[in-house]
Amino acid sequence: MRYLIGIDEAGRAPLAGPVAVGAAMVKSGFDWSLVGGVRDSKLMSKPARERYFRLMQQMQREGILKFSVAFAPHSMIDEKGITMAVQFAIERALQMLRADPSRSNVFLDGLLSAPDEFKNQQTIVGGDDVLPIISLAAIAAKVTRDRLMTRFAKKFPSYGFEQHKGYGTRSHREAIRRFGLCEIHRMTYSQKFAVR
Repeated sequence: MRYLIGIDEAGRAPLAGPVAVGAAMVKSGFDWSLVGGVRDSKLMSKPARERYFRLMQQMQREGILKFSVAFAPHSMIDEKGITMAVQFAIERALQMLRADPSRSNVFLDGLLSAPDEFKNQQTIVGGDDVLPIISLAAIAAKVTRDRLMTRFAKKFPSYGFEQHKGYGTRSHREAIRRFGLCEIHRMTYSQKFAVR
């Protein structure tokens, strides 16, 4: 039995918070009609993403699908750069799935790559809107990261993380100028906005 694995990330560009990598895994022969209509998470509404995420949770409980989300924190992004941080999270997400490299076909979005032991891997630009398995991984990453940023908003209420999820919106940049940086800001991304 072979497995199909999709991988995508969320949160590469924000000024604050971690980057998240989602991985979704199904057996070959999976019935794709179960997730009909799934597509690039960035093109879906929040309610639609949440619906698919709940469906993925149900399918995981039923043993039809497995998914995982791994984070690389803002401190790692500052210390090692976003590329290394994303690579760390990819490896962690695959470990969480307990994926067997010799029995897995891995499909990744954009410029991502899996560890070398996954010999059967393919990177597809725009893959999150082409292959449903990558779309599911993207939804897992996006929804999980958004929920985390909403929790951070309660700890750091001055920044509006529940609205922009750490991205560099005008309101976020203005909050940085007014309040300075908080402990989850990426220093390498945010310092230029902290000048008063």
